Amino acid sequence: MATGAALGVGTLGAGLLTTGLASAAGSALTTGDIAILQFLAVLETLEADLWQQYNELGGVQDSEVPGGSGNPAYTAAINVLDEDMSQYIHDNTDDEISHFTFLNAYLTARGATPVNLEPFRTLPSSKASGAQQIGRLTNLMQLTVDTSWWTRYRSDNKNPDFGASFPPAVPGLLKGKFPAIPRSDADLSPANHLQAIANTAGFHFGTIEQGGTSLYMQLAQRVTNAEALRVVLGIGPTEAMHFQTWSDKAGNAPPLTDPTNGLVFPDLNSPPFGGELYQTNLIMPEPTVFISQSLPVCSVIRPTVTQGAAMAAVNFLTADGLFIGQSTAFFQLLHNLAQAADAAQRGI
Repeated sequence: MATGAALGVGTLGAGLLTTGLASAAGSALTTGDIAILQFLAVLETLEADLWQQYNELGGVQDSEVPGGSGNPAYTAAINVLDEDMSQYIHDNTDDEISHFTFLNAYLTARGATPVNLEPFRTLPSSKASGAQQIGRLTNLMQLTVDTSWWTRYRSDNKNPDFGASFPPAVPGLLKGKFPAIPRSDADLSPANHLQAIANTAGFHFGTIEQGGTSLYMQLAQRVTNAEALRVVLGIGPTEAMHFQTWSDKAGNAPPLTDPTNGLVFPDLNSPPFGGELYQTNLIMPEPTVFISQSLPVCSVIRPTVTQGAAMAAVNFLTADGLFIGQSTAFFQLLHNLAQAADAAQRGI
């Protein structure tokens, strides 16, 4: 555990090496820049871990994203949402692996400490056919999924930056702990149970990627070094591309009730749902209030308020159930890094 724990607050001000990359960047990274990049590297490592689990069972199996061998029944259920879901899952996984790999390499090249979560790979894998039996960082088998992003991005007059709240698209996903991947081959039937697991995954994809979309926009406002800002702004929009893809595909989740636990996926186009707030083919952000309520509405990422953004991300992911079973040391490391990122201030 020493390797992971070493990346605590005490190392965030590590001295910078004079390298060609550092010289070309024109100025040193500030302590705050390092903290932000380290925090983003941690979250990208966690994202890569959860996406790899999805890909092993429901994505394209190839050497680009190595791992499992696929689960045909789960793959078929995922592909009910779109026939290209396996390719999209594969590509999202590949992207997240590239993000944490690049961020760690960039930190190293600039003389800062990269992140290492390997000591915390202690959570169990799915026992379903196709999954690797290795230690995981995240838990996809006990999720409580917040789908309020669905109505937030369809609202044309409310913004969480102004304190607004939004109803979830699938209220049942907030009322329990549900698997988004089969826990074992016993979850492959009955058919509506497996489809409910795939539907849960479909909405969870959007939940994860909308969070990353906002986080990059929020933390970019605290970066000082121009090249570090280029890194944050270069990666952030790819998260938005992921989010819009999953926002579109989640709308294809078939209405059903899971016969094993009563979880209901409603028909979002019919009462008591329906209307623009739930419309399944409305996938582009509606213009909403931004910066000031005296200004015209504008189509934007929401939220973008930067105060406490990193800790909010940690709390959101924890409430999601991704870290059920993780150690106290893991949570302490995550909190230390979030606090350091939130303490960063943009210099002049």
